[in-house]
Amino acid sequence: MTQAAMPLRNLARHNGLRAMGRLPGPVEYGRELWAHRHFVTAFAGARVTASLGGTRLGAAWELLTPLINAGIYFLIFGVVLGARHSTPHFVAYLCIGVFVFGFTQSVVQAGVRAISGNLGLVRALNFPRAALPVGITLTEARNMVVSAAVLVAIVLAGGVPAGPGWLLLAPAILLQSVFNAGLALLVARLGAQLEDLRRLTPFVLRIWMYGSAVLYPVTFLTDHLHGRLRHLAEANPMLVFIDLTRHTLLPGVPLVAPAWRLWTEATAWALLVGAAGYAYFRRGESEYGRG
Repeated sequence: MTQAAMPLRNLARHNGLRAMGRLPGPVEYGRELWAHRHFVTAFAGARVTASLGGTRLGAAWELLTPLINAGIYFLIFGVVLGARHSTPHFVAYLCIGVFVFGFTQSVVQAGVRAISGNLGLVRALNFPRAALPVGITLTEARNMVVSAAVLVAIVLAGGVPAGPGWLLLAPAILLQSVFNAGLALLVARLGAQLEDLRRLTPFVLRIWMYGSAVLYPVTFLTDHLHGRLRHLAEANPMLVFIDLTRHTLLPGVPLVAPAWRLWTEATAWALLVGAAGYAYFRRGESEYGRG
């Protein structure tokens, strides 16, 4: 049958069109997202250019910001409070925590405004809206790969020899990227519904950082928390990802749990949050850009 002889409904399906307001299934939505992968990468590149194009140092700020933060935290926690004496390779230990947490922090902060901050694009073009938070995650994942190279240099400068375990840094970043994508999808839909959420996000992230052993030895948690509080602290996904990265680059440092358990929990968190974020965001596909 030629296209001219097809019923309109079949013709629409043949050309990848669907009825207005109809929610695509999970597999169909995934196919649409994959079909727009070039748009996702272009959006990610445009974000980098727009955010850094007006500065003299440009992309260097993606590395300078966490390094400056790490320097400030080192003065406060390492020098003033003396944490550097109780933790081997404290500078590298601290920088790993700051960079890994900063990866998720950047994704969440940008993800909250993924829809509300791009309403013109959402209302003008027809594409799966998940492309926006996924593009944000891709942008920050690129930055994290560069940051990982800096972390390796910091660890080597601290006198830690390279080892085969360092190869596990790549899957650790991949698992955190899947986790971050799920978070970005979750907060993107929430941010589209609640404009005040972006005002609350920095405070929530600050509390999360203080509870993730970013700035202090993880032994502080294991020594001072007991029972349910300790189990709750150990289940913190950011603590898991930070400790996992520390384990790959700094073998022998204290961990909140054995390495095999960290890998198991990191995989579980990535799959759980990734799937939940995808499902939650997809259900609101027809709502974005209205109002």
